[in-house]
Amino acid sequence: MHVHPVGYPASKRAGPMMDGCGIVPIAACTFAVIVSPLLDFGNAQNLQAMLSGSEASTAPRIFWPAAAVVSLLLAVQNRSRLSKITWPPHIICLVALLAFAGASTLWAFSPDHSLMRFVQQAMVVTSVVLPAMIASRTVDIMRGLFLCFAVASVLNVFFILGGSEEVALYAGRGLVKIGYPGYFSAKNTLGECAAASFLLAFYEILCPGRRRAFGIVIAVIAIALVKFSDSKTAFGLALISPVLASATLMVRRITRLSPALILLLIPISYIVLSQVSHSNILDRMSYMLYHDSTLTGRTVIWYFTQSEIDRRPMLGWGYMSFWLIPDSPSADAPGWIKLMPNSHNGYYETMLELGYVGLAFLLIFIVATLHAIGRVADRNPARARLVLSLALFFILWNYFESLWMHGFDFSWLIFLSVVAEIGRYWQPLPLRNAAYSSGNPKTGQFSPPSRRICVSPASEAARLAT
Repeated sequence: MHVHPVGYPASKRAGPMMDGCGIVPIAACTFAVIVSPLLDFGNAQNLQAMLSGSEASTAPRIFWPAAAVVSLLLAVQNRSRLSKITWPPHIICLVALLAFAGASTLWAFSPDHSLMRFVQQAMVVTSVVLPAMIASRTVDIMRGLFLCFAVASVLNVFFILGGSEEVALYAGRGLVKIGYPGYFSAKNTLGECAAASFLLAFYEILCPGRRRAFGIVIAVIAIALVKFSDSKTAFGLALISPVLASATLMVRRITRLSPALILLLIPISYIVLSQVSHSNILDRMSYMLYHDSTLTGRTVIWYFTQSEIDRRPMLGWGYMSFWLIPDSPSADAPGWIKLMPNSHNGYYETMLELGYVGLAFLLIFIVATLHAIGRVADRNPARARLVLSLALFFILWNYFESLWMHGFDFSWLIFLSVVAEIGRYWQPLPLRNAAYSSGNPKTGQFSPPSRRICVSPASEAARLAT
């Protein structure tokens, strides 16, 4: 029996489990989460560049242009497949957001810095989204991501065993140990990596056989790494994201509402409750849990960021053209804030750089992405829980860190991979394949598979081709 890729004529044989197009986005994530941090490990001169994501060291300057060129060559080589792709709305919104960031170089405070960083980001998006969309439907991008983060988790165990805890200076307490960073530049980055590993491993646990056993091992390691990193944010979001994803998809299955609409009720309720109670609920919760209402100083940064947003509210200061720029207004920030590489909040950072217009582009992109997950849920509910969990983790994490289109952070690469994976499920099915699905779905769509927990793209394609 031949396995045919989903979305292509059944007369054509499917490609391998991993083809050249599928290798590129996995290689990009591997470089960001393993290769680049290991190369920079212990190099104090590159610390500021790693934290800011603004100036790349030698290896990224070589890798990302090469990955972008390879992606474009693959697109030319597979132009017949590329011409058949139905580009989903959320990827169109991503391109629009990226294009607006590029346009902001025209009014940026430092056009040269802004243009250079925009080109870097364009290469990152191209290297992940374009080849993933071209790859055969038998290619499992999420499985490749899991293996990448599994290797990263195992490696970090050895660095923790042979390393030491990160220390920070607190007023009145002196130097305090705050957690292990592993081979990363900061302990929160290790927590971020471990949380992503846990979410990917959770999906593997639902699969039978060796995949389940390996998933359990990596999940246990990931939990231990979160503990050693002492990243409370990573721990909380790693628990909240899959629960919220499952609840959202359950409500969607009952009501048939869009996941985006269901999830929008949460921030709307939060805003209403904050207005009614005349208090900042998040600050109060932070004080109750950690005895620190400033979220480890973040709210102080946000106050300054908001004051600079008010100076250029509509279009902002230009893409990545504010922090760590010579003679920029960031130098007027009080005390230690002037040394910050970003606002430590992806939404404030977007308003600071691209104004309220840029924030509107970002929010539309987020809503479109969450809405498109409904198509994944129709075809593969387990895969929908995975991509929604990862998407929610990144969306929530951006409340504490600035990661939207910033540098080469691996969490941004995970989100881009999720965007591409959702786009792959957006592709219509040929009528021949649709005829084999149960029930009476619309032309070119799957009916929800019954009693199937872990369904890979390869097995899904095989089921439809038989």
